[in-house]
Amino acid sequence: MQLTGKIALVTGGGQGIGRGIVDRFLEEGAQVAVVQRRPLDSALEQYPGVLGIQADLSATSELSVVAERAAEHFGGLDILVNNAGIMFERSISQIRLEEWDLMIALNMRAPLFLAQAALPHMQRRGGGSIINIGSIEGLGANPGHAAYCASKAGIHGMTRAMAVDLGEENIRCNAIAPGWITSELSEAYLASQPDPVAAREALNRLHPLRRVGQPAEVGDLAVYLASDRSSFLTGETIVLDGGRTAKLPLPF
Repeated sequence: MQLTGKIALVTGGGQGIGRGIVDRFLEEGAQVAVVQRRPLDSALEQYPGVLGIQADLSATSELSVVAERAAEHFGGLDILVNNAGIMFERSISQIRLEEWDLMIALNMRAPLFLAQAALPHMQRRGGGSIINIGSIEGLGANPGHAAYCASKAGIHGMTRAMAVDLGEENIRCNAIAPGWITSELSEAYLASQPDPVAAREALNRLHPLRRVGQPAEVGDLAVYLASDRSSFLTGETIVLDGGRTAKLPLPF
């Protein structure tokens, strides 16, 4: 197993992409602290090697507490996955200041200051791996996503800067930029369309692989980035989108 003896902290790890990462980390032998606003579901709560931490990551005062609790419980930290975040759709004329502030607080500020809080624990372990979850919307944009795109582009840039600053500590920092990954929210969105079957077929056609991604596939990449097998890889944003952004659209 690739992560035996490793201790990970994953934000937003109870569902969607975060759950895919947590499940794969556990399969590979890691112990995992899962941070989210609500309690863990019973399956995760009862799993050996899992610690649930309830916290509001938009509150900076809670970030150091989260890292300390995870490190104290397991005896250190080797891996930090900054996955938690929010997204809303607003035109430029409709974006409200409080919404912008909340998105930046969760999507950008929390990852940076949680990394700061995790740093001394990783230093004591001789190094570590930080994985930030960005998005293909840090590279391109959908309508009404100006704030979200800004936050994810910021994550990509911050990842490079963190890698530069932390390299001498043997702490690597990389980002994953997922495309469309199946989740409860994405399934509800497709089901809400006038013709859900046609909508799903059109979505699949956007991808050269003719399908969307699964949370476990993001987890597979996160395992590699967290493991010693990627020991010379840092400062990169890896696009995981089934080829969607590689494909030029046709006008018909």
